[in-house]
Order: sequence, then C-alpha cells, then structure tokens
Amino acid sequence: MKLRNYQEQNKRDIYDAWDDHRFVLSVLPTGAGKTVIFSSILAEAKGLSVVIAHRREILGQISLALAKYGVKHSILGPVKAAREFAERHREEVGRAWIDPNASVCVASVDTIQARRDTLGGWGEQVRLWVQDEAHHVLTSNKWGKVASLFPNAKGLGVTATPIRADKKKLGLFTKLIQGPGQRQLIDENYLTDYRIFAAASDLSVEKLSVTPSGDFNRLKLAEASERSHIVGDVVEHYHKIAPGEMGVTFVTDVKTAGVLAEEFTRSGVPAAALSAKSSDEERATALRAFRNGELKQLVNVDLFGEGFDLPEIRVVAFARPTASYGLYCQQFGRVLRPAEGKGAGKIIDHVGNVLRHGLPDKPVKWSLETGRKPKDDPSEPPLRTCLECFQVWESYSRECPHCGFIAEVRGRSLPEQVEGELSELTPEALATMRADVARVDCSVEEITAPLKYVGAPNVAIWGLAAKHRERQSAQEVLRFYMAAWGGRIDLDINAKQIRFYREFGVDVLSAQALGRPDAQLLTERIINGFG
Repeated sequence: MKLRNYQEQNKRDIYDAWDDHRFVLSVLPTGAGKTVIFSSILAEAKGLSVVIAHRREILGQISLALAKYGVKHSILGPVKAAREFAERHREEVGRAWIDPNASVCVASVDTIQARRDTLGGWGEQVRLWVQDEAHHVLTSNKWGKVASLFPNAKGLGVTATPIRADKKKLGLFTKLIQGPGQRQLIDENYLTDYRIFAAASDLSVEKLSVTPSGDFNRLKLAEASERSHIVGDVVEHYHKIAPGEMGVTFVTDVKTAGVLAEEFTRSGVPAAALSAKSSDEERATALRAFRNGELKQLVNVDLFGEGFDLPEIRVVAFARPTASYGLYCQQFGRVLRPAEGKGAGKIIDHVGNVLRHGLPDKPVKWSLETGRKPKDDPSEPPLRTCLECFQVWESYSRECPHCGFIAEVRGRSLPEQVEGELSELTPEALATMRADVARVDCSVEEITAPLKYVGAPNVAIWGLAAKHRERQSAQEVLRFYMAAWGGRIDLDINAKQIRFYREFGVDVLSAQALGRPDAQLLTERIINGFG
C-alpha cells in the first residue's frame, strides 16, 4: 500500500518529532488516512508494539488496515472478535493476517485496563504504543492509565480533532503535528465535497444548558426530541433530498433511534437502530447488512461519530444537536470519504449544528496549549440558509448560488441587524448615520458657530475647535486606511461592508463618525490586519 505525498510527509514529521518528544500527536482530518500512516509505522517498528482503540468497529478497521499493509498482528480481546476480523481479512485481501505470536498487537483500551495486573511484564517490553482517536487521552483517565503500562515505549496519538468537549488539555502529548486541512484534501480529490441542507425542525435547544462535559444535557435532549416532530421531519427530508441513498442519522437517545428506524422501515427504507447499549453481535450484524446494501439507514446514538469508515455513505442527517465542535466535525466527516460515482456527500441538518459551529473545512490552527477550538476568524463570510432550496452556503451575498433565490429583507433599521450591509438599512437610519459623518466633516467655523451665537466664553470655543480638529485629523488617517483595506478586498461594495463589520465590529458609516480615541484604535486594528 503506497502512501500519498502528504501521508509520507506526516510520517517523516512523526519520526523527526520522536527525536525530542516521547509522546507525539498527529492531527489529520477525518478520512485523510491516519490508520494507513500508523499501519506503515507499525510495519517498520522494532520490538513489540500495540495499537489501542475503544470500540469493536474501530478495532476491526485497524485490523483490516494492518492486513492490507501485510502486517501480522494479534488481537487482545474476545476470541469471537478475532474470528470476525480474520473473516473480513479473507473477504478483502484474500487471507487472514492475525497471528497470536505477532509483534504487533491490536487491543481494546477496556481489555487492557481490565487485565493490567497481569500485563505488566508485557507492557515493559512494548517499544511503541499507538492510540487511535487520541483526543480521549488524559493522564488521569483510563487511556492515560493504560499508556502508563508502557514505560519504555514511544507514543503516537492520532485524531482529527485534538480537543475535548470538557475543554481539558491533552496533557500526555508534548508535540503536535498538523497535516493538510480538509478543504485542501477535498480540492485534491482525496475527500469528497459536500452539500448542506438546513432542513426545518421544531427540536429546540434554546432553553437547554451545557453540562460540565461540554455538551447539552442528555436527558433534556431526549425530552426535547420527544416533544418535537423530528422523526417525521428526518424521514420526510430524506425522501426529498436523498431518496434511496445509504445514510447515517445521529439522534439524541435510544428511544428516538428505535422510533425513527421503525418509521424509516415503514416508509420503505430498511433501517436499524444502534447505540452503545446494543450488543457486539447486534452491531456487527447491522454493519454487515449495511455494507451489503440490505440496510439503507443506520440510526445511532453517538456510536458512529468516530472511526467509522464506510465510503459508500452518501448522506448524514443531524437529528442530535451538539455543543461540541469536535463531535460535530467527527459526525460530519462520515460522509466525506470518496467512492466511485458518489459525487458530493449530503448533510441534512435538522438541528442547526452547521450554523452553530460553522463549516468544518475552514482552516484551523490546532495547539496543545489549550483544550479549546481556536477562535474563528471574524472576517470569514457568514453562513446563509436559502429559504427556497434549504441549502447552506458561505457568502457575503444574499443570492443563493444553488438556486438563485434572493431573500427579501424587511424591517431592517440598525447595522447590527444586517451585519453592516448599509444598502439594507432604512432610509431614516441611513440619514441619521450620514448626519453624524457630515458633522465630522464640518469646518471649525460651522462647528463653533452655535457657541459664538450664544456668547460662550472664548476658552470654550477654542476648546471645541481644538477637539474638532483632532477628531478630523484622526478621521483623515482612519479613512485613508479604510480605503486601503477596501482596495485589498476583491468583493462588491455590499460584501465589503459586511466583511468590515464582521472583522472590526463597526459599520463603515459609524466608523467615519468615531471620535479621536476610537478612530485611532480602529486605525491601529486595520493597520495590524495588513500583516
């Protein structure tokens, strides 16, 4: 199996990082081939090595990737799972690569944790451990405790999202290596592009609190789902947008999953409901039927958000709101793996996850210094939802690029309501704002005339005149740099106004009416933005 260029580079970066760091974290988008990269590294490893995951489906995919790389490996887990993996090897590569005496071991984190008292001698011999979905690892939790079982080993963690919903730092790793972003991989045809449909639903999270875990309260989510019409909405929009296509739907709770799967099946779409409460046998049987096309929908509760690799998935539906950016990106990524004849993957978002978190392919600079997602660039175009075709796009224009629909703007009177797009303001609001700018542009004689008329002392007149000159001077400099900023932006005038407002927090007319201190501060921000 030949590595792609960016995968080769990522592998070299990992080896280089190990010269100075024992525990290295590699970050690549969902579908970029993290398993392929560490399979290549394991194939070259000297001595004993172990790769760790937390779900049977992920363990099976790792085992298959090693088989495709020609790497013999043992399975530390149930004998039934090893037999199942071996059968998958025979189907995909013609022979089984599972060998109890192999130097590479594929293991469940729970199995190691349960047997840690008997694995100490083996753990001391391990020279390399690899942790899949490494955003789970904290020094104090079970993943960190399992890592401590290998005191003589180098460590490699891989993940698409090096953050946790609870904002805790991934403190075990000391070096982060970031590969190409999702958009680059889409543009280079390593991932499929996508279309987003913001389908209507009455499942609301407005009154739901975010728990210390970093996501919405599970019980409250389930109650909100039961009160809503989400089941009917999901089935209806699936038939409208992606009829007959293989899909995964994420829901809030086990009860909703069961009801939705039944509704799908009743409408002619064979479906299964799965969750962490489903047995290994149930999950394996459903996945086999799904791969064979006997099932068209897997309705699940937070089960296939990580590591689930099936390129044939053509549609993902969000019926489960999440406050976690990492979970959102993982779930979104299920539809991005390319397959022959697939075209763009479809995201049907019933719960506002896309508008809540933004597009997952925007550039993100990850860091180990914080457990949080880096702040968004305020100058990024807003996300808009078409009221005609329900598709979402990133644009400063109100015209939908998919169907050409232009939403009518009504009742807009303040800049804050329209993100600085001044052409949408009412004539009365514009007149008031232009009057404020005109006052700045008045001559000293005009600005001091009222004081002279009432016979104010000269010191008051001179003070007002000096203050006005300072304001005009500051505004002259500010307007020069505003013009320079606008000249660098290749957008129409309305789009420039919106971007200026998003980047600097003030519309262009209000900026031209600022007093001296605020005008100087804004000038500094514009200059700093030139880079």
